[in-house]
Amino acid sequence: MKINGHVAKILGHYESDNPGTKANLARMLMHGKLGGTGKMVILPVDQGNEHGPARSFAPNPPAYDPHYHFQLAIEAGLNAYAAPLGFLEAGADTYAGQIPLILKANSANSMSRLKEGATQAVTAGVKDALRLGCSAIGFTIYPGSDAAYDMFEEIAELGREAKAHGLAVVIWSYPRGGSLSREGETAIDICAYAAQLAAQLGAHIIKVKPPTAHLELAAAKAVYEKQKIDISTPAARIRHVVQSAFNGRRIVIFSGGEAKDLDGVLDEVRAVYAGGANGSIIGRNTFQRPKAEALDMLNRIIKIYKGQD
Repeated sequence: MKINGHVAKILGHYESDNPGTKANLARMLMHGKLGGTGKMVILPVDQGNEHGPARSFAPNPPAYDPHYHFQLAIEAGLNAYAAPLGFLEAGADTYAGQIPLILKANSANSMSRLKEGATQAVTAGVKDALRLGCSAIGFTIYPGSDAAYDMFEEIAELGREAKAHGLAVVIWSYPRGGSLSREGETAIDICAYAAQLAAQLGAHIIKVKPPTAHLELAAAKAVYEKQKIDISTPAARIRHVVQSAFNGRRIVIFSGGEAKDLDGVLDEVRAVYAGGANGSIIGRNTFQRPKAEALDMLNRIIKIYKGQD
């Protein structure tokens, strides 16, 4: 695996990391159809935990099988596959070495009553990631939640351990809970703040939601208006979130969100590409489609990130 200029530049931004961690970042950045471009498309499948099996997999029943998701990510030529402990354990041997893996180390579920204090349970650790041959751990934080500080401390500790063992750290930074409004969870000031927090917590790869033009916090709104920060288009908002992650010195990828039609997915990806982000992490919008449709969609997404669409 020869590291090219795009990837070498990205790796150079991680000045404190050991060779093991940089090697695992390189494995993800150099893998698949986007290998070497500095762009990434990752398949995340934690929805069985988050939303339950029927809501997640009934639209495409083959997706109940954990092997299906390994196969989908491999056949599509994606950079990595992310999932909780159980799904990775169910296929780690069969597909060992065929695609970089990200172990999702904490999870929530839709039966929980927590609202203002939204949180997740830590369900896996660094030793699990090493045992399964993973390149990284993944962890969700909920900025704004009454439980956010506990989550920050959990990923700070887990991240230190992961880096000490040569693993990369991926943070899902999803504002919710506390006094945030539903609209505020994807407000541009909140999404940018979420990206900054993930970077400050030591993430190598930051996953956030595509932001809207809504401004949630009065103090932030005043600054956005005074400084004339451009949030007028989806691409401009993406660009601002990337700027908020150490001015582009951290890998920022955007979630696919709730299920949408093909044009909606592709338009969102075009905005992410135009805004200078590193890529997409798309779950339900891939595995809830029949495999042939999912592969076609992912191929079109990859073409966008190659600048061919």
